[in-house]
Amino acid sequence: MDNQPQQIPMDIAPDKAIGENEENENASVNGNPEELAMDTSEELGPEEVLNNGIESHHPTSPVSGNLLDMDRPVPNSVESLDEEKIEEDGDNRAVGTITYTVPDVRKLTDTGTHSPIVLVRNLPWRIMVMRRKTRSSGHLHDDSSTLGYFLQCNMESESTSWTCQASAELRLIPYKPDVTPIIKPIHHMFYNKENDWGFTNFLAFEELLDPAKGLVHPTDFSMNLEVLVTAEPPHGVCWDSKKYTGYIGLKNQGATCYMNSLLQALYFTNKLRKAVYMIPTEADDSIKSVPLAIQRVSYELQSHDKPVGTKKLTKSFGWETLDSFMQHDAQELCRVLLDNMDMKMKGTRVEGTIPGLFEGKMISFIRCKHVDYESSREESFMDIQLNVKDQKDVYESFDDYVRVEVLEGDNKYDAGDHGLQDAEKGIAFTKFPPVLHLQLKRFQFDPISENNIKINDRFEFPERLDLTKYIKVGPTDVPPVYFLHAVLVHSGDNHGGHYVVYINPEGDGKWCKFDDDVVVRCTKKEAIERNYGGSSDEFLQFRNCTNAYMLVYINEAKREEILQPVSEDDIPGYLSQRLTEERETEARRRKEKSEQSQYLNLRVVTEDDMVIHQGHELVDMEKIMARKPFRIRKESNLLQFQETLAEWFGYRPEDIRFWPYHSRQNGSARPTNLNLDQTTLQSHVVQDISSLSSGHFAGDEEDLIVFLEILPYRNPRSCRNLTAKAAQRRSDSEMTLFFRYYDPVRKVLEYKGYEMFSEKLQASMLMMMLPFWPLYIQPPNGRRLFRGAD
Repeated sequence: MDNQPQQIPMDIAPDKAIGENEENENASVNGNPEELAMDTSEELGPEEVLNNGIESHHPTSPVSGNLLDMDRPVPNSVESLDEEKIEEDGDNRAVGTITYTVPDVRKLTDTGTHSPIVLVRNLPWRIMVMRRKTRSSGHLHDDSSTLGYFLQCNMESESTSWTCQASAELRLIPYKPDVTPIIKPIHHMFYNKENDWGFTNFLAFEELLDPAKGLVHPTDFSMNLEVLVTAEPPHGVCWDSKKYTGYIGLKNQGATCYMNSLLQALYFTNKLRKAVYMIPTEADDSIKSVPLAIQRVSYELQSHDKPVGTKKLTKSFGWETLDSFMQHDAQELCRVLLDNMDMKMKGTRVEGTIPGLFEGKMISFIRCKHVDYESSREESFMDIQLNVKDQKDVYESFDDYVRVEVLEGDNKYDAGDHGLQDAEKGIAFTKFPPVLHLQLKRFQFDPISENNIKINDRFEFPERLDLTKYIKVGPTDVPPVYFLHAVLVHSGDNHGGHYVVYINPEGDGKWCKFDDDVVVRCTKKEAIERNYGGSSDEFLQFRNCTNAYMLVYINEAKREEILQPVSEDDIPGYLSQRLTEERETEARRRKEKSEQSQYLNLRVVTEDDMVIHQGHELVDMEKIMARKPFRIRKESNLLQFQETLAEWFGYRPEDIRFWPYHSRQNGSARPTNLNLDQTTLQSHVVQDISSLSSGHFAGDEEDLIVFLEILPYRNPRSCRNLTAKAAQRRSDSEMTLFFRYYDPVRKVLEYKGYEMFSEKLQASMLMMMLPFWPLYIQPPNGRRLFRGAD
């Protein structure tokens, strides 16, 4: 038998769902928003043909056709709510009804009116209704108009990332009780750019106001509207899965929903989870260890309240790019994970857990029909691949799996000494595992098109699976009777789509749908029957690409053992401590990273740095940048900053002054005058600091470099003895010159100090003044030399 993994496409959503019509020209209102499509004789999509109306986005909103994002399957809508009811609290309910009485429809305008808001799935929903002029052959008709009828969702949200898949029935309830309501269904993926959906041409106004129709009140012309909404849990907004279900989901990295579905199915195999916790990983690398990464995900799913990330897990696989994610399918990933954990369990007290849960046995045989000769081989299996094509259900597919193939004619079997013989070839199961994974072969290679295709045919699977007929059961053997524990579902085609998993966590028939980060309770019908695939139901024609591709069954006799509760006591202390410390460290790093954007790196230059530097520049900027910086808040007032700086260096605030360094066009930097009237430090960040060094610091950091001046000038390099206030008053009209002397005998540069001069001072006057400057140097040979200002 063919036991190679079937190739299942990754969850990359295409532009539109299979089964959706192309952009409906009638549903789009282009150009003048006052124009309205009236001609319904052109080809319409399935929904429009059914309702003889025009399903459309609101005319004042951008229209991009009937957008049904295949990333999410269409919700099972209002056409039939399961007899089995799900208890949901208040605003998080899946189904809601909006009622609205429109007063005097004759006064409706093209700006419309709105109903009160009703919360469904914690999102606000309301009716929007308006009167629109009709158009025929490109011309507006003032005397002819139609009723526009729309459903709006999350209208006031400024978020651009939210989505909510929903179906609804837009109803007009006649005034006369004996008149049949007008009902038109819609289904749509609501999001920020398409937050309303409905019909621009729900009904002609002439028909609406016709007294014989009995649709509006005969005296006040009021109209009763009602919308029944069925919505999936939203994505991109706050949805408390833990509160509503007791479980949490996994974050989607962009192409990992197939992995998320599998991880949830394995997580809820509780005996496996307990064994995973017992894998010794004390010495494992926190980045490269797959078992440790699986322990981490399991621990967080069990202990956290918010969706869990999987980046560390995929990183342990060596998956760094999108291409890496797309090289795997769900069945292959399942085998890789189980094999990896099984190897890690060897030599421990949980050795053998993986094969004990998932491994079955079968015998492949070839039996000659006319001589006493048989060849057989026992094989192990971790899952069973069942054909879907031309099979009604799981039982028919099992029949096909064990069907005996006759080898005769040109295909006779070579029986060695017995020569070519007619023979029978087949397999026989000798052991079914406690946890049975059934891979449904929905993805196959088509030799005609020479492409992989997805088989969307209807394929039924039972909630209770009895495999007794396929194995010889002894009196002491466990009966091979199973209950359905998980259904892994794919929506889309071979080239892309979306994966979710329905799980019966405690084996009691109470199902939950795990859709990446969102978990919601669902009915048994939604989890099982609606994932058979295929459909003759016209309403569900859009769901024919949504179907199960993997089933997880658990032996009924092993229910208590396999689904035994897992508590914190089952997690080794060292593992819990390690993962807790990891979490605390990451939280601290996130906090530091968040705070980092509020701070500047302050680097202080003093005259001591100028004294020891022998290069061309005033200071060695690489050494300055290599120091551990001070941290200062960006919002600091400059006077506050001056006080802080004085405190750090042991001076009074009035005794210091700081000069921010600014980059110059030649790549150097110099301290510049500072206006203390400015309110923050932001404008004094050296933007192009990377040009000042060879990359010994992070180029994306914001660095503030200042020269610290001490007032009054008490150091021996200065000729001045001004008070701080006097120096501060004069600084606005003066320039600062730093002096360095070159000693030709020793061939060194010596820093000699700085002095402030009037900005109007000419160079010739400066040269005349220098001999009288107290720090003027008399060279050893008696010649008066001065190197000038740097």
